[in-house]
Amino acid sequence: MSNDATALPSFFEDSGSDRKGILSWLLTTDHKRIGLMYLYMVLGMFIVGVCLGLLIRLELIAPGKDIMEAQTYNAVFTLHGVIMIFIVVIPSIPAAIGNLVLPIQLGAEDVAFPRLNLFSWWLYLTGTVLALFSLFTGGGAPDTGWTFYVPFSEFTTTNVNVAVLAVFILGFSSILTGLNFITTIHRMRAPGLTWTKIPLFTWSLYATGWIQVLATPILGITVLLIFVERVLGVGLFDPNKGGDPLLYQHLFWIYSHPAVYIMILPAMGVVSDIIPAFARKSIFGYKAIAFSSLMIAFAGSLVWAHHMFTSGMSDTAVLIFSLLTFIVAIPSAIKVFNWVATLYKGSIIVEPPLVYALGFIFLFSVGGLTGLVLGSAGTDIHVHDTYFVVSHFHYVIFGGTGFGLFAALHFWLPKFYGRMYNKKTANWAFGILFIGFNMLYLPLFVIGLQGMPRRYYDYLPQYQTGHFISTVGSWILAVGLVIMFVNLYRGIRHGKKVGRNPWGAATLEWQVPSPPPLLNFDKEPDTSGKPYSYKGVERDE
Repeated sequence: MSNDATALPSFFEDSGSDRKGILSWLLTTDHKRIGLMYLYMVLGMFIVGVCLGLLIRLELIAPGKDIMEAQTYNAVFTLHGVIMIFIVVIPSIPAAIGNLVLPIQLGAEDVAFPRLNLFSWWLYLTGTVLALFSLFTGGGAPDTGWTFYVPFSEFTTTNVNVAVLAVFILGFSSILTGLNFITTIHRMRAPGLTWTKIPLFTWSLYATGWIQVLATPILGITVLLIFVERVLGVGLFDPNKGGDPLLYQHLFWIYSHPAVYIMILPAMGVVSDIIPAFARKSIFGYKAIAFSSLMIAFAGSLVWAHHMFTSGMSDTAVLIFSLLTFIVAIPSAIKVFNWVATLYKGSIIVEPPLVYALGFIFLFSVGGLTGLVLGSAGTDIHVHDTYFVVSHFHYVIFGGTGFGLFAALHFWLPKFYGRMYNKKTANWAFGILFIGFNMLYLPLFVIGLQGMPRRYYDYLPQYQTGHFISTVGSWILAVGLVIMFVNLYRGIRHGKKVGRNPWGAATLEWQVPSPPPLLNFDKEPDTSGKPYSYKGVERDE
């Protein structure tokens, strides 16, 4: 084994300042420490969100009241959605993994604005605390659903004000992170690292950054208008005051559909880095994958009204938004084709990161193809607001972003902790996760097609079989998550030490020691090779 793990001081031991203890973390400007603070909070809140999801599934195991009242159920699924969307999924890969990996992939010492980076994390922390605070103050936990649809969110007596303020602050954190990453990619690349050489994970963060900067302010304005209408009584969305609830839907989805690509694009970037590393060959169609990230970001910002086919829009608008929805599927299909083409005739090494990446490709493909059912107005009328939508959404976001995050953790955590987890246990955890995931969400497609509405506290007996299978699947999924996280934790604490490049990957972060030193590079990185070229790259275990 290489001695690289101890060749230079670790950023865990040296914060670059005189501060010690917890303050050396809370006031750090080191992108690696900030990335880990994001990661710890994201994973902590993910566990909270999963527990709430298990409560929802337990309530739905049979018709009638099982473990909670209807009002409590509404609050639980609202909180589950707010936590998972705004606190976990959106910042998970961009803010956490992005902060850890992006500057090193560019050959930089840090991001362009280190203090702004720290401020972004503090805004994220503040928004998270406020979201949790909303549970225990005012009229209790919000019960509007994570979309805060008006006019219900206007007159409910629950604590919507604090919740929308939390979302507003979390939005600012996202905007500043995107701005920082865009500037870093433009201005902080190492000499010789041209646009056609930067890793595809970096490309995905670049496309994501533009969505964060351009689309997130719309969300901020929208939730602020809810706050204004509730506090000042201004008639914006409430029809009784001369407002228009459809205006809210347009404003909300103009942000929230591009937000899906904030969630999924970085996961696609993760897979684009993992596939060539374990196929031992250059990525197939590098420029096509890079350009398709930008196309997804652009086209995905034009399709918001496919969420509103049942709201009474004109036939012309339905035609246009349906067509645009089908068009946005094309760059995603390009990525899937190129990943599979990269594996073709590759010298494939089956390791946990590749297994999770392959799981991502399958589950995301299911989610994407079922999205076309929702993008077609004729079929959407039938399955709109049914459990078909719930299943599609979770296949894209959990099966996509979630498994992308798990792949990233198994790929990069050995780099940043200098230790390896148990690979056999990681593979077993994936198998249990994969079985539990499909057992949880596949039955929801069926009961959705049968007409089971989403968000309902109770249901007719004809849907019980699907709900029962789904709830049992949630237990299997939870077991897989526990095994995976325990294995990762034991690995980073007690695992075998690793060298610079345990996977034999070709991007710049694998040229530095494990863990990386404070300023990342002890000498100027070598950027002379072609992107993802595996000539002369060896595994350093």
